[in-house]
Amino acid sequence: MSDAPAVRTGPDAHPGHRTRPDREPSPDRSGRRARRRAALPYVLLLPALLLELLVHLTPMVVGAAMSFKQLTQFTIRDWSTAPWTGLGNYRTSVDFHAPVGRALLHSFWITCAFTVLTVGLSWLIGTVAAVLLQDAFRGRGLLRALFLLPYALPVYAAVITWSFVFQRDTGLLNHVLHDQLHLVDDKPFWLLGDHSFAALVTVAVWRSWPFAFLTLTAGLQNIPRELYEAAALDGADVWQQIRRITLPSLRPVNLVLVIVLFLWTFNDFNTPYLLFGRSAPEAADLLSVHIYQSSFVTWNFGAGSAMSVLLLLFLLLVTAGYLLLASRRRTPGRRSAR
Repeated sequence: MSDAPAVRTGPDAHPGHRTRPDREPSPDRSGRRARRRAALPYVLLLPALLLELLVHLTPMVVGAAMSFKQLTQFTIRDWSTAPWTGLGNYRTSVDFHAPVGRALLHSFWITCAFTVLTVGLSWLIGTVAAVLLQDAFRGRGLLRALFLLPYALPVYAAVITWSFVFQRDTGLLNHVLHDQLHLVDDKPFWLLGDHSFAALVTVAVWRSWPFAFLTLTAGLQNIPRELYEAAALDGADVWQQIRRITLPSLRPVNLVLVIVLFLWTFNDFNTPYLLFGRSAPEAADLLSVHIYQSSFVTWNFGAGSAMSVLLLLFLLLVTAGYLLLASRRRTPGRRSAR
């Protein structure tokens, strides 16, 4: 037998070769892969985001450009060549000593009163309904479904149905008030005159409060039941539990709910337009319908665009102030907790 070592062939025959485990990826390569995986959702959302911006920003930019031009029925055919007025449409809109400015100011105050009443009543009714249906009992599911029915119905079908209810001669409301209960001597006009504001608020609250009820019901699910049990053992009654536990716990939900209801109500166009038609009564002349009339009834698109821009700036200012105030109210609590 020979003591010479066996000749090694193959990859191991190379002198100095040692078997090594598989190479691990370098930190740079693993970092690039992690960044790619993190950026993938944003890349997939980018087409939808661009389309959303195109749909929303294009009308806003075009409307802002139209507000600086004298656009009427004579120049709307080729509005790009319409005379440039600069801030003339804005000065006309905010000149409260002129008829246009006075009408816009009147519409603004009507819209503010309508928004305050609608948001306040919707929040109040939604809160009461959510608290009453917080505990389980027989028939709670049915009541929840019935309460959400106004929110689920199409706005056109719901408001048109209300318009039939408010009819003077054939409406259900006057039939009950005048013919059945004899509470009024004469059948009032609910869609004309001063009563139109009450009719508008009624329909708006009927449509808005189920959303408040749904949002607050979801917020109540996050409140631990142990807090109510401990409060009951300490002798707190129902009102004290609502005041000390329910309302403070719902504060974050209410902050979002109020601003959403405010924006929806202040911009509401479908409800007054379907209820009153193209020309709303003076008592129910909301800003949305007023701007529509200025643009598509009197054919003054430049002034209507200027009013729309002013409305947008007002809503942005109110929203920013509201969010700033809400954040400042939360900050002291956090600091004291620390």
